[in-house]
Amino acid sequence: MSIWTRITEALAALTSGEGLSSVFEKLRTRPDRSVAFAIAVIALGAKMAKADGQVTRDEVTAFREVFHIAAADEAGAARVFNLARQDVAGFEEYAARIQSMFAGDPHTLGDLMEGLFHIAMADGFYHPNEDAFLERVAEIFEVGAPEFKALRARFVPDAETDPYTVLGVTPEMAADDIRAAWRKLVRENHPDAMVARGVPEEAVQLAVKRLVDINRAWEDIQSGAA
Repeated sequence: MSIWTRITEALAALTSGEGLSSVFEKLRTRPDRSVAFAIAVIALGAKMAKADGQVTRDEVTAFREVFHIAAADEAGAARVFNLARQDVAGFEEYAARIQSMFAGDPHTLGDLMEGLFHIAMADGFYHPNEDAFLERVAEIFEVGAPEFKALRARFVPDAETDPYTVLGVTPEMAADDIRAAWRKLVRENHPDAMVARGVPEEAVQLAVKRLVDINRAWEDIQSGAA
């Protein structure tokens, strides 16, 4: 059974008049982590798309890059997106319910933030409203300021690209400590680790870019380019 079939089943459980936000509560009590992850990214992505005032073809394409959506599954993905756009619940309520769903699992919440950054940058422009949206979601997810800054440094071209920021370290730290931080990030962001914590296989490709960024930052520090 594909993830999109399971998502369709989750949506079918909604009673008449219930908004998409109700799905998060149902998934929290009956966890299906990959389904929860996919719905969370699409739902918050839909809310974020309203932040800059429009939904572009690039943003729709970005969803396809985060999740391999077969033609037969497009209707299910579109229904999640449209339910989120039409739901009267605000994005902060969505984020709070999602945070509750993945409470105690900061890595998965970080994976969610990464998917949202990918979608935000799909049109090549990081809108100030998107920045405010993502910063607020990060606060609700309890993603620390250094982690948020590292994400922004990796995704936003005109953001600070200091490799120390990407690794979450500082130049004053001992070389062994910086190496240990790099190795920890590599372990935590291996695709197998993402699958183990419930990130759907459709979205694991995000880890490939992340590891490239992490290793490039380490190489820059080693070479003295930082």
